Amino acid sequence: MTATYDTLLRDTATALSAAGIDNVRFEARLLLARAAGLSVEQLVARGADAAPAPAVAGLRELTARRIRREPMAYILGEREFWGLPFQVSPAVLVPRPDSETVIEAALSLMPERTRPWRLLDLGVGSGCLLLTLLREYPDAMGTGLDLSEAALAVARRNAQALGVAERVRLVLGDWRLPGWEEALAGPFDLVVSNPPYIEAEAIDRLMPEVARFEPREALDGGPDGLAAYRRIAASASSLIAPGGRLLVEGGEGQAPEISKIFGAAGLAVGTSWKDLAGIERVVSAQQ
Repeated sequence: MTATYDTLLRDTATALSAAGIDNVRFEARLLLARAAGLSVEQLVARGADAAPAPAVAGLRELTARRIRREPMAYILGEREFWGLPFQVSPAVLVPRPDSETVIEAALSLMPERTRPWRLLDLGVGSGCLLLTLLREYPDAMGTGLDLSEAALAVARRNAQALGVAERVRLVLGDWRLPGWEEALAGPFDLVVSNPPYIEAEAIDRLMPEVARFEPREALDGGPDGLAAYRRIAASASSLIAPGGRLLVEGGEGQAPEISKIFGAAGLAVGTSWKDLAGIERVVSAQQ
């Protein structure tokens, strides 16, 4: 007997729950919608209908990937950020709501939306920070740096899809190498970054979706998780224009140490910004 959409939804949710996954009904619905080529609303309307064989086979494959704890964003190929759709792949970190705090801080500190700001994103990844800012600042120009060509390819696709490709320059480079900042043609009015900030030895203890699937080079912040902030601080004088701002995301409990690093580099450290959970998520500084 052919399974109905409702039966498939129930069985998928059960399988996900057994794998230790939360929000199983929600995720099962997304997986079934993708496998069937239907919207969630259409699934509800057709719940009692028999599902075609290709949809059943497709759902089986997608469910197996999720049970292995592959992130939903990689399975679906996209994730929403600041209300915008971003394509993602295993070459980039999955955009997270915590990072929207960077956007909130930028818009608060730089309220003049029509200024021709020069923006820089260090570790651009999917482009969620830089491209969102370019949407918010329609006359701004942006540069994004990443050490992964595969990540830059994702950012290029997102720039095209979001209509900002003509205002963005994406650069392949590694801030661990001497002279890395020379290719960026600074200085910039605003530098943003969500750099690697996980202590190297702690990565394998993270949730499986992160530890097994997200790019390690985008997570590994060195022995104390702060290596990237030291590199950014050391190059701040050539990256940030006089009066320009620096906004970086950090992990829980890291804001005081990041602030010390920036202060020692001669930057004027400003207010830290909390995310929705009340964690000091973003450190601000000014040249």
